Amino acid sequence: MRKFWVSLLCFILLLAMNVAPASVSAAGGDFRNIYDVKAGDTLWGVSVKYGTTVEEIKASNGLVSDLLLVGQRLWVPPMYEVVAGDTLWKIAAAYNSTVPLIVTTNGLSSDLIMVGQKLKIPQKRLAMQGQYILMTRDEFKDWLFHNRFTRKMGKIQEHHTYQPSYKSFNGSNHFGLLKGMEEYHVHEMKWKTISQNLTTFPDGKVAVCRPINMAPEGSFAFQNPAVRDEIESDSLTIENVGNFDQGGDGMTEAQRETIVTVAAVLSMKFGLAPSVDTITYHHWWDMNTGERVLDNSSGHSVKTCPGTGFFGGNSTESARTNFYPLVLRKMQELRQ
Repeated sequence: MRKFWVSLLCFILLLAMNVAPASVSAAGGDFRNIYDVKAGDTLWGVSVKYGTTVEEIKASNGLVSDLLLVGQRLWVPPMYEVVAGDTLWKIAAAYNSTVPLIVTTNGLSSDLIMVGQKLKIPQKRLAMQGQYILMTRDEFKDWLFHNRFTRKMGKIQEHHTYQPSYKSFNGSNHFGLLKGMEEYHVHEMKWKTISQNLTTFPDGKVAVCRPINMAPEGSFAFQNPAVRDEIESDSLTIENVGNFDQGGDGMTEAQRETIVTVAAVLSMKFGLAPSVDTITYHHWWDMNTGERVLDNSSGHSVKTCPGTGFFGGNSTESARTNFYPLVLRKMQELRQ
């Protein structure tokens, strides 16, 4: 435990460092495929500059609106000149693209490329449906670091869905489950849209749900909306699909890795050091009044969420012993 707190203090000293990934450098030169948004930029203007479309930029960057913020970073399709040793696979890997996309975009009849040949490098499209953006954890990391947000973030809320559980997930119905949750939240709970900002799945995918610039809704203080709004104004809510009470779903390794990674990159992005104040469990809050009771839940209305089996348990001691060290370790790993 002492080693953990020493590591945590060392990490705090590093929080001021720039967490955004460096622009990708291609095998053949310094052609950039990341564009830094400047004052006055529009999606249409950027699309014209790079010979693409607004729709393609939105699909490549997981954008659900045309709004751009200064300092935001966009994947864009650069022109690339082939040099000795290049292969389509190497170029695709360096430029956030795929071999089939490059072949199709450039009308190539095979994977053979020649030194001096110029190629337009299209960007991979993210899986999107309405406001939902479904990503791998690596795609989410890039998406998060590329974006700018206008809302202050002070705490990450960890939840489990309980229902839907693993039995509801068939490996491809991510959007269907999200839409079902949205319909319940809107029609039954009378919230504006789906409550949570992010959702993780058993296969390790993560979805952006409620826009991150919009505070979550629901979760706390059902009997006191003013307290609820205060608690959630600087919160970001994560729903982890599954029933993680003891005897429920056995968390997959893929989802476990994603839950840790998502907490890590969010902490890096928003300058949070893992603690009971910054990564909080739903179980630690009175559901009706919004009082933070931590482990003193006797006499209070609390849920087991995110589960009595969530990384060893839902107590503060379990979080400090089992969850926060994993998040801190992942943050250090990502900085290397």
